[in-house]
Amino acid sequence: MAVNIKMPALSPTMEEGKLAKWLVKEGDSVSSGDILAEIETDKATMEFETIDEGIVSKIMIAAGTEGVKVGTVIAVITNEDEGESDTVPAPVAIAATPVAVQPAPTPAPSPVSVAPQAKAAVAEGARIFASPLARRLAAERGIDLASLRGTGPGGRIVREDVEGAKAGDAAEVAVAPSASTAVSVADVGIPHEDKKLSGMRKTIARRLTQSMAEAPHIYLTVDVQLDALLKLRGALNEALAGRGVKLSVNDMLIKALGLALMQVPKCNVSFGGDVMRHYSRADISVAVSIPGGLITPIVTDAGNKPLATIATEMAALAEKAKAGKLQPSEYQGGTASISNMGMMGIKQFTAVINPPQAMILAVGAGEKRPWVQADGTLGVATVMSITGSFDHRAIDGADGAELMAAVKALVEKPLGLVV
Repeated sequence: MAVNIKMPALSPTMEEGKLAKWLVKEGDSVSSGDILAEIETDKATMEFETIDEGIVSKIMIAAGTEGVKVGTVIAVITNEDEGESDTVPAPVAIAATPVAVQPAPTPAPSPVSVAPQAKAAVAEGARIFASPLARRLAAERGIDLASLRGTGPGGRIVREDVEGAKAGDAAEVAVAPSASTAVSVADVGIPHEDKKLSGMRKTIARRLTQSMAEAPHIYLTVDVQLDALLKLRGALNEALAGRGVKLSVNDMLIKALGLALMQVPKCNVSFGGDVMRHYSRADISVAVSIPGGLITPIVTDAGNKPLATIATEMAALAEKAKAGKLQPSEYQGGTASISNMGMMGIKQFTAVINPPQAMILAVGAGEKRPWVQADGTLGVATVMSITGSFDHRAIDGADGAELMAAVKALVEKPLGLVV
């Protein structure tokens, strides 16, 4: 029996990808769990494993091909033991230089109950056959794979089966992207070179356009004195030196934002059309610049984690991000974001909200400025400007101001970050 191996959706937002590298060749025998290929998504390069067993009879898409749509047949595996002869599909033609087309938005999953009489996709020995993506989605949404009926080849559970299942309130808030008009640049005779956009850059363009078009942004800026935080950071780093941990100012700001969101839960929300989702913990997405774009790995439950843990996790996430090895669970989600351009010397800026989140904190550089002390005298202090961007559909200005005041208080009295 021939089984068509299709381009997988390695993340809920993936519409197409680049088949970066084949790790097998025609004629190779493969077993369930073997790695077939490396696939470059809009965020990372990930390994794609097979759940089928047999012989790779045909590779349909050559290594290095870009713009391969999710669901396209990329290879065929046959099981000669079945004694059947199935027709192998004709090779798929993909243009060497595909036209950049705005991908259609992924439809929001409709939570439907699984029929009680549905037969689970379980093979002999109670083994559940499910794609790697289906397993990840089920784990994230708290769905028992054994309760699902697989609709994929051989009865295996695929992405659509998990997305059609219901697990309490596990379904994500659906905020549909708006269609955008194709943009072209007129050739006016200036010497130039056109470079094709990467999948990551296309996704950044689409999501930020969506955010600015759909979410009415309101910006709130406060100046924060850093001296006490810098003094505490020095003392903590001295104490943590033996453990190989070094705190950055950004690590402490991640903690401050996480705590502030717990103190002002009205800002720890997402706008979902006719519902408002209120989060019970603060997962902070942290903007990290990588070659070709930007990615936002997530520090989960940042408000309740010790600073040393945040520093360790953030260092590991940043390293994986720059190597293109983040897993979807490490960059998808988050309840709010932080973007720090202070280390680049930027004094102040506004950031675009990362949908479906409702706020992002933009951090500028700390610098020596004249500062009125508590006793009314004029002195010099290390001050930075931080700006919150808020989705006004979800967060009123007064609530945003309350959150900014909470962040300011935690930074200026930083012992609250360690007790």
